[in-house]
Amino acid sequence: MDPKAVKSDLVLILDFGSQYTHLITRRIRALSVFSLCISGTSPLSSITSLNPKVVILSGGPHSVHSNDSPSFADGFVDWAQSNGVFVLGICYGLQLLVQRLGGEVRVGEKQEYGRMDIEVEKNCGIFGGKKVGDKQVVWMSHGDETARLPDGFEVVARSQQGAVAAVEDRDRKFYGLQYHPESEGTPGSVNQTFRVAAHSMLALGRAWETALSGDNTFGCWGLVTHSPEGMETLRYFLFDVCGVNAGWKMEDVMDEEIEVINNTVAPDDHVICALSGGVDSTVAATLVHKAIGDRLHCVFVDNGLLRYKERERVMETFDRDLHLPVTCVDASEQFLSKLKGVVDPEMKRKIIGKEFICIFDAFAHELEQKLGKKPAFLVQGTLYPDVIESCPPPGSGRTHSHTIKSHHNVGGLPKDMKLKLIEPLKLLFKDEVRQLGRILKVPEPFLKRHPFPGPGLAVRVLGDVTEGNALDIVRLVDEIFIQSIKDAGIYDSIWQAFAVFLPVKSVGVQGDQRTHSYVVTLRAVTSQDGMTADWVEEEFGAWGEVVEGEIYNTAPDDSSVLSPTLATLLNGSPPCPNQGELPISTSYSTVYCFENSFLKEVSQKICNNVRGVNRVTLDITSKPPSTIEWE
Repeated sequence: MDPKAVKSDLVLILDFGSQYTHLITRRIRALSVFSLCISGTSPLSSITSLNPKVVILSGGPHSVHSNDSPSFADGFVDWAQSNGVFVLGICYGLQLLVQRLGGEVRVGEKQEYGRMDIEVEKNCGIFGGKKVGDKQVVWMSHGDETARLPDGFEVVARSQQGAVAAVEDRDRKFYGLQYHPESEGTPGSVNQTFRVAAHSMLALGRAWETALSGDNTFGCWGLVTHSPEGMETLRYFLFDVCGVNAGWKMEDVMDEEIEVINNTVAPDDHVICALSGGVDSTVAATLVHKAIGDRLHCVFVDNGLLRYKERERVMETFDRDLHLPVTCVDASEQFLSKLKGVVDPEMKRKIIGKEFICIFDAFAHELEQKLGKKPAFLVQGTLYPDVIESCPPPGSGRTHSHTIKSHHNVGGLPKDMKLKLIEPLKLLFKDEVRQLGRILKVPEPFLKRHPFPGPGLAVRVLGDVTEGNALDIVRLVDEIFIQSIKDAGIYDSIWQAFAVFLPVKSVGVQGDQRTHSYVVTLRAVTSQDGMTADWVEEEFGAWGEVVEGEIYNTAPDDSSVLSPTLATLLNGSPPCPNQGELPISTSYSTVYCFENSFLKEVSQKICNNVRGVNRVTLDITSKPPSTIEWE
């Protein structure tokens, strides 16, 4: 998908490390406007080549007073002004704009963290749809404040403490908000937000506690939650102030991608794809198949670590519903023999990754002999969050902001393969991939499947996966749990639900006899497209946390041998969450409550139907301190 070819005005986000950059991007796309995110320190040429109509300067964990604080490229302001580009600074972005244009930002006498009213002082520009004196609730999170505006700017809204909340220079088309409009919610969630945040702050350590105590002197950093009228403000700014056209549709994305594929793949070229059974690889393969037909060759590997009847179910979908040319390879004995006796999680990951490569290499060579030529391209279900690296805070020694990764080849594949990549989904989020899948007539139940980790059940059976009948037990427990969730009509409300086998036995009583059987645990988390994680709140009233950022601890559901995660699995350095960044948010996520009766019924079903299990536990630990998967 060429950003310059979209039938919509591009909104470009320059990211300075905000946990909400993904959220801004998705909010804007939800308005049928195409948006992209690149590093805030990108060269000016990278910005101008995209020809955006609007540029948004994101927030971030920085103070403009810091020597190492990031900034946009020299010449950006002159370019934006001379080309009539609208610029909106949010939080740190506002302060950066003010400082670079000659204004003054200073440490605020009264730092603003939490729910606060702002009042409109001028009903023009970004608040043109409001009346003077109108108030709205926003969530403030800043220690620095604007003390003196650059020439041409005026204040259009202030906080109840008198701090600048919104500014604009309409002649130059520069605007700024001191709060996060993309973080939309309801005022009623504020008390819960504080309780959630306080708990997680303690888990993150004393360094983060300063964000709640008010000792933080960073410019725009810390806890950010709901601004109920934020989306209304953002919508008014884009459509009424900037005159953006809402012309971006998923049907256009499909047509554009098919055209790109046909222009890239020569008429006699062949393409291969490893299908994991997940949504991403399946939609990518279906799109490519629509473009080039049976010159696409797919392989699905049964590694012996799949869910209950996974192989039969996905192959039926590939054949009956999608008519994809798929070769199924049963390599379960090969994988399990290599895993026998292995208990270290990272060693399990590396073994699985290497075996996948061996099988894929063999498939590619067999295909070459059959075709009389080597396949030229490789389909990969890379998503937009996969190609954006998350941002650590200042002082971590790592880059501050999201940067687009370069994908020249897939790490870990044999060097002599030299396949060129086709990544038709690389600018889409998970929910957009599902939209595209619906247009491609991928069955709805398949599109709504929960993510499954690349190493499969190897990370859901603690210890040796070949020990006893652990795999059979966890498959049946997981099937009962998932089917119960579906029967209760709550499957679509949960991002990921699964069972874990524990190599622990406990004493029980079954059939009037004492038993010494295994313990299993159930886990359910909510999320929005892999960007947030929240344990599903239970009836007994504990508070769940939401973690903004990608779910790095588990591979995406398209984490086959060909996924970007593979290289990491092979070198023994697993994906991990941002250790230093404040990963707290209650935005863009939901909290679901299991009823106690549901949990009781599921527990009874498992103990009555799965031989070898006499105790069912529930994992209610949030991330952090835990990860989604147990290994």
